[in-house]
Amino acid sequence: MANRLQGSTSPYLLQHAHNPVDWWPWGEEAFAEARRRDVPIFLSIGYSTCYWCHVMERESFEDAETASLMNERFVCIKLDREEHPEIDDLYMAATVMLTGRGGWPMSVFLEPQHLRPFMAGTYFPKEPRAGMSTFSQVLLAMSGAWRMQREGVMKQAEEVARAVEEHLARPARAAELGQKQVADAVSGLLRTLDKAEGGFGAAPKFPQAVYLEFLLDVRVRAGDDATADAVDFALRKTLDRMAVGGLHDQPGGGFHRYCVDGTWTVPHFEKMLYDQAQLLRVYARAAKLYTDPYYAHVARRTAECVLRDMTSPQGAFLSAIDAEVDGREGVNYLWTPTEVAGAVGEDDAPLARAVYGLAGPANFRDPHHPADAPAWVLRLSDRPELLAPGLRRSQAAFTDDLARINRALLARRDARPQPRKDDKVLAGWNGMMISALMSASEDLNEPRYATAAKRAAEFVRDHMISAGGTLVRSSRAGLASSPGVLEDYGAVVSAFVALRGLSPDWLHAAKALASRAMREFADASGVLHDAPAGRSDLFVRGRSTHDGACPSGVSLMLHALLDLREATGDRAYSSLAVAAISGVSEPMTESPTGSVNSVRALLRLLLAAEVNPGEFDPGESATAADQGVVEVLSETDRVLIPVGGPALLNLAMRVAPGWHIVSAEPGDTPAARAMFPLRVGVVGGTGVRAFADYPPGTPMGEGDARVLVHGGQTEFKVVLEREGEWTGRPLLTVAYQACTDRECRKPAVVELDIALDPA
Repeated sequence: MANRLQGSTSPYLLQHAHNPVDWWPWGEEAFAEARRRDVPIFLSIGYSTCYWCHVMERESFEDAETASLMNERFVCIKLDREEHPEIDDLYMAATVMLTGRGGWPMSVFLEPQHLRPFMAGTYFPKEPRAGMSTFSQVLLAMSGAWRMQREGVMKQAEEVARAVEEHLARPARAAELGQKQVADAVSGLLRTLDKAEGGFGAAPKFPQAVYLEFLLDVRVRAGDDATADAVDFALRKTLDRMAVGGLHDQPGGGFHRYCVDGTWTVPHFEKMLYDQAQLLRVYARAAKLYTDPYYAHVARRTAECVLRDMTSPQGAFLSAIDAEVDGREGVNYLWTPTEVAGAVGEDDAPLARAVYGLAGPANFRDPHHPADAPAWVLRLSDRPELLAPGLRRSQAAFTDDLARINRALLARRDARPQPRKDDKVLAGWNGMMISALMSASEDLNEPRYATAAKRAAEFVRDHMISAGGTLVRSSRAGLASSPGVLEDYGAVVSAFVALRGLSPDWLHAAKALASRAMREFADASGVLHDAPAGRSDLFVRGRSTHDGACPSGVSLMLHALLDLREATGDRAYSSLAVAAISGVSEPMTESPTGSVNSVRALLRLLLAAEVNPGEFDPGESATAADQGVVEVLSETDRVLIPVGGPALLNLAMRVAPGWHIVSAEPGDTPAARAMFPLRVGVVGGTGVRAFADYPPGTPMGEGDARVLVHGGQTEFKVVLEREGEWTGRPLLTVAYQACTDRECRKPAVVELDIALDPA
């Protein structure tokens, strides 16, 4: 009998639609039911290609006795992390804080009123194992705590929520940005480079494409030979070792999610669309930069894998390919020497054995099924052109032979039982793949990649953007669900910009989506958030800045705004980017590698500032964002300030049409109290103080929204007086907040180029 998940657009939820657990999808109906019954919520988060999610389902969620306990004591909610990354981020942060580690399946217990977590974990076994509590033990303990220790549970939930808020939603504190963050990110990556096997850090080893793309940008613009050489080594070592290893699907192309070892040999076998998109772009760029045919070959085979195995009949790109078949992880990708010989034929069998190391010991044993026979993950020991001489073949002959062997292996593999595919279409991941195909089409001179990109973009445009202009995140079988998050808007805007050469309509669509994104996700100061304001199902409005397997939504939107600036020449987009990057400047300074894709956006800003001096200065981002909107004019460039008497200075502020600045006395309404008033001040030295004869403002808005503002040109006198000992070089400042009738920018502080000298 099917449960409430049967109508879902998520393959992950549909996998659980016939569990005896009375699952609810995430939503107000489930929350209301938990409140009505006065029971906690058990929230299970995972995704369709997650191996341990499958294990926990088979052990616990398909077990009638466990399901009965869950149904009796909890309202049970199943969530697809790929459909709702903004929710997953919150509860993952809580899980890490409570347990010291994270992962999926994620098992979280929530108080139903505010949806705050009070306990969390990942996989729990059905039977006792290695000191782990069983799932039933955990269920009984959490239900008992809710009934008998309610006050303590609520206190813990409050503390966890406060910690998550500090981690994901702390107020944006601006830090000075510049070349230092770029240099620190480069040095951090070079420090953690595995010089023998490539990659950054020890096992498990992820491809970390955001690092590689950043280093490609740095390499193209490296200012000295030593930096260029070090970046070259890091890039080439990593790209080479990933390409020849088991992370790279040798017969079929494309990349698995990560490797469990330090030599890129044994992968976790699922394939994710976002990995294919990022690595396609990286290898195609590297092929062009280094004039490297092997990188071009890897890029082409990655694109072919997606077009062959991860593309819907309508041209959209599918989310993932599962890691397991029939309960065995990776079995579709494993071989024995006998199987290889049977696939490639007698003539090619000796070469296949030599190339793929089949004469040596097996490199794979299933840790979950130790009774299974050992097998081989196919990998090369080195780049093909370095292997050819040892196999007594010319480079051309070896390339042809290896291609023939791989075709035969793939044909035999295709005849095996196949892993499941997660066939939902995610807007953000499709946007990343569209951009990658457009980039690769140019770098590799492959026009058909642009054709495939256009077809996918047409699907997103026609099926995933509403008549009102909002983007949805997920679509499957003709049904769209889940509102788009910042990641989706950023990736799709960049994708549409990349298509502008095919038709100007794509640029118009990109501009419309970017405008919608800034209205939905930016606050009054231009700081970006992962979800729109006012979501009642989020106990915190998160603002994730970490760039991991996927770039953060903030960093994707930053690059989208810069793409629009370059495509349109409109400086307004750079102003938006500067305001947004100011909001992540603190985490960029604290951990440049953790926010590396935002640092890559900073590098673009710095380089653009060299081409267009004065357009923006990331070190003074709030001021820079308002250039072209507010000008501060002075009647003189020097003021002498006598002892015992004031000096007077006339200032004028000119505000662009459609904009206004908040007056010095904005009023006493709630809206006015939230604004930053006009102020003059002195910084950089002592011995002088400033007062202003501020003019009264003009009313705007009504009732609680009434604010006094200035538009057009406003003039006023500044009084400068001596005070105490004169030290340093005092500078006069004007602080203000610029707004339109729909938005307000972050308060800006302008240092005036006026010499203040003692008379």
